[in-house]
Amino acid sequence: LRPTGDSAPPWRSTIAPATRWHTRFKVGFNADEAHNIVKECIDGVLGGEDYNQNNINQWTASIVEQSLAHLVKLGKAYKYIVTCAVVQRSPYGFHTASSCFWDTTSDGTCTVRWENRTMNCIVNVFAIAIVL
Repeated sequence: LRPTGDSAPPWRSTIAPATRWHTRFKVGFNADEAHNIVKECIDGVLGGEDYNQNNINQWTASIVEQSLAHLVKLGKAYKYIVTCAVVQRSPYGFHTASSCFWDTTSDGTCTVRWENRTMNCIVNVFAIAIVL
């Protein structure tokens, strides 16, 4: 790395900040790792439960809060967005979609689908790399 000028501080370089970040730290969202974390959270909250509309708010809040806490504990340079939907199983199905405009080399998403005989659960994790 070369300084941008004679009086430039040693930490300043001609390489863009995003490139400096990518060369110092491994960047890339690990969707498999996130999937496993979220699946464990869903199993812990919904495992053995039957659909009950009165519990939906508590269940969804617990799933997103636990998932987010475990993702943050990984200590990776990401901002996370976690969404959760729980619906009663029906013959009509349940469909979701999302779209993102971001850096596909560092940011990522993971969707976890979980079901039992009475309900379906979909959790989305969006991970946006923090570039310093």
